[in-house]
Amino acid sequence: MLGPPGAGKGTQANRLAKSQGIPHISTGDILREAVQSETELGRQAKAIMDSGQLVSDEIVIGIVRERLERSDTASGFLLDGFPRTVNQAEVLDGLLEGRDPLIVVDLHVEDEELVRRLSRRRVCGSCGAIFGVLQGEGLASCESCGGSLEQRSDDQEGVVRERLAVYRHKTQPLVDFYRGRQTFCAVDGAQSETVVAAAIAIAVDETDAEKNITAERTTA
Repeated sequence: MLGPPGAGKGTQANRLAKSQGIPHISTGDILREAVQSETELGRQAKAIMDSGQLVSDEIVIGIVRERLERSDTASGFLLDGFPRTVNQAEVLDGLLEGRDPLIVVDLHVEDEELVRRLSRRRVCGSCGAIFGVLQGEGLASCESCGGSLEQRSDDQEGVVRERLAVYRHKTQPLVDFYRGRQTFCAVDGAQSETVVAAAIAIAVDETDAEKNITAERTTA
């Protein structure tokens, strides 16, 4: 699942993973857990994320490699937040040698909408629940546990714009890297959550069908 910060990758990836019965692997969640645990990796990652920059390829690739070696990924998985650079994508191709080709979904949303979404997003300081633009308005505390709602440091408008600039510079080339593949599909992420989810499901089904047809032709 590709797309800039605030495009809804996490929400849509979670929905799609549940519908497909495969694990949702979010590198962002793994890094945030390390930050909350205040491990050495967490302290390094926090400093980088707070400045709006991307965590190094070496750290992220190591985390993903270890995760993909677990048995629950044997029947498939959904990656959210990886790859973010062409170098990571090339390494991922190597890690997946012998498996079915990746289906790549790219969510597109204009920058001003992304700034609006992220700068108004709130997170529960106790359980980590995330409340989006509409969910967070009028809420004084977390609906799940009653904890206080906070703005993540990397969701402040200035940092959001820096994150988007970094994304356009370093991550956008991924679209060009994957665009020529038969397993690439683009979806308008500016629509409602339900509409986007339906569009993704249709795109994935059509792409998967085309992938299988191509494989049959190749082996015939």
